[in-house]
Amino acid sequence: MSAAGLTYDEEVAKIKAEKAKPGRACQGLREDLRECLMQSDCVIKDGKSPKDCLLMGRHPSVPDRCHALRQSFFDCKRSLIDMRTRFRGRKGY
Repeated sequence: MSAAGLTYDEEVAKIKAEKAKPGRACQGLREDLRECLMQSDCVIKDGKSPKDCLLMGRHPSVPDRCHALRQSFFDCKRSLIDMRTRFRGRKGY
């Protein structure tokens, strides 16, 4: 069970329901990061929440791919408030 008191199946159902929401900024990166974290050993074996897994830093139970997705998601969100991106377009997908 996670810190929110949900089982793995309930969290997966909640995530799938959130995916159905219409286009939010950086939605593709958000979903990929969430999937990566939900499939990591940190969440599955250690029973921690995805947020706790990210806050631990470079923990061995969290794959490097998840950290790369986190950085990409951060860059995408930062590009929303960066005035230069008004001309370049938003990063991410």
